[in-house]
Amino acid sequence: MEFLFKPTGIIHTPFLKEKETPIQSARSDTSGTAEVYPEYQAGLEGIEGFSHIYLLYGFHCSSPVSSLLVQPYLDDKLHGVFATRFPSRPNPIGFSVVRLIAREENLLLFNGADMLDGTPLFDIKPYIPEFDIFSVEKKGWYQTRKNP
Repeated sequence: MEFLFKPTGIIHTPFLKEKETPIQSARSDTSGTAEVYPEYQAGLEGIEGFSHIYLLYGFHCSSPVSSLLVQPYLDDKLHGVFATRFPSRPNPIGFSVVRLIAREENLLLFNGADMLDGTPLFDIKPYIPEFDIFSVEKKGWYQTRKNP
């Protein structure tokens, strides 16, 4: 089975190189804009009622996955790609939870940019704490890593 994703918009940030991007949106207070294409603008109705949203996007500049073992940015050991948030993946899909600042027609202004300028936007979902916050017992390699 194969899936074809058609971008619903494009993400604009000040980051032009992968090395410039923060590690995870929760560690960023950089502003960005999600430009939703006009044919999808009606789907934004009511989005301004949420303080945070998920942006799902494509890692359009990442190298294709060459190994299923990767070294994440916050550790010095190899881990399975599915146990990390490393950008080189079998399906180069990324997501970020960002703070929605404002909606201006088809533009969503947000804080928490951790993606490159020109990133293709696939989908947007509201962040709802009652659905999205879990009490965590284990944090895998992240909990036992030596790097801060």
